[in-house]
Amino acid sequence: MNQTKMSIKVNGVSHDLQLEPRTLLIDILRDKLKLKGVHRGCSEGECGACTVLLNGVPILSCITLAIQADGGEVLTVEGLAEDGRMRAIIEAFTENYAIQCGYCTPGILLSTYHLLGSLKQPTENQIRTAISGNLCRCTGYVNIVKAIKAASQKMNP
Repeated sequence: MNQTKMSIKVNGVSHDLQLEPRTLLIDILRDKLKLKGVHRGCSEGECGACTVLLNGVPILSCITLAIQADGGEVLTVEGLAEDGRMRAIIEAFTENYAIQCGYCTPGILLSTYHLLGSLKQPTENQIRTAISGNLCRCTGYVNIVKAIKAASQKMNP
């Protein structure tokens, strides 16, 4: 098979990779780079479990070819571990019981991180719009929305 070279920065670390042109970004992240916080859900771009930030924008890694990220920067939930903004988000999710099974959580956390980087005090409607690409089968979203609102208040009192 044809192999293509690509360079990508993931969570601040540069990687030079050889891959088949049809390789999906999720496969690079999970299989080659062992970033298991990127969850494979529907594999159709419907559930949001595979959400990552590519050049600061949320994308679905299960329907994105890896080569589309060539030269770009990817941020996964693992890359947020030391970020102060993320710490406030995780505290708010815990305090508001916004996590049940946890399968959707990494994607929702990245969508939240992006939202709160763009809007300091989002409205409930803006929050719901921002996470609309992330499906949660456990919580009904009420506590997730409350957690995001609480995180915005923690970060911007």
